[in-house]
Amino acid sequence: MDTVTGLKQALPYLRLYSGKVFVIKMGGEIVAEEEILEQFGAQVSLLQRLSIHVVVVHGGGPQASEVARRLGLRVEVVNGRRVTDAETLEVAKMVFNGKLNTEILAGLNRHQVAAVGLSGVDSGLIAAVRRPVQEVVDRETGKTRKVNFGFVGDVESVNPAVLHHLIAGSYVPVVSAMAGGQDGSIYNMNADTVAAEIAIALKATKLIFLTPIAGVLQDPTDPGSLISQIRLEHLDEFLSSSVKGGMTVKLEACRHAIQGGVPRAHIISGLSPDSLLAEIFTNEGCGTLVEA
Repeated sequence: MDTVTGLKQALPYLRLYSGKVFVIKMGGEIVAEEEILEQFGAQVSLLQRLSIHVVVVHGGGPQASEVARRLGLRVEVVNGRRVTDAETLEVAKMVFNGKLNTEILAGLNRHQVAAVGLSGVDSGLIAAVRRPVQEVVDRETGKTRKVNFGFVGDVESVNPAVLHHLIAGSYVPVVSAMAGGQDGSIYNMNADTVAAEIAIALKATKLIFLTPIAGVLQDPTDPGSLISQIRLEHLDEFLSSSVKGGMTVKLEACRHAIQGGVPRAHIISGLSPDSLLAEIFTNEGCGTLVEA
């Protein structure tokens, strides 16, 4: 009977979301766990069979940091954004476009999901410009400092033609956060930002971030302090108070996406079984919903 009740509750959402586009961003912590990757593949398979179009954007920060440290390279992250010199860029290319993208594709293929791997460089999907040297307030220390982010790009434009083509063919695009510049350079991009820009360009119905934690916490040290809903007008309160590091970037990406026309953004745990389906198809959800 619980199953029947769940199906009845999901029915309005099935009608609402059929034929719509969801952009799902996977953090590197989610990609690292084989069992979690299998669960993700099963959930995406179900969404696809319900006529929901899925575009996956993935990061890989933990894996890139691990490889960089093995090679004796310095790892520096400022306010959730990675500093990328020439050597670190080579690591990012190998890890993001090679190992992680391939593993996600394999996980989806095991669930009969026809997935295609690409990066922002493919078919000019994302055009980027080099981020200038800038003064930033380090949220960890409270101090202002000048930061040269190196080969880190800011999105100049998104040309979603290749994504539309793949979606029309019932493929699931899996996008790594690399982009090309008009100067011929390749840039490392923040995957949260890339996901938001792609969601805007595709006029997506949802932007969903899969993270290692349940969502936005009132107290970062208390897993039970989950905030289930944040309205856009209150977002700055969280950004200026308890939120730090990578969660700051995610909330900024949520704000940008909603201001760009995406109705709703979600931050949920990607480690919990079926969390993606629970957030989409139940009234209660399981993470943090950000909406206008």
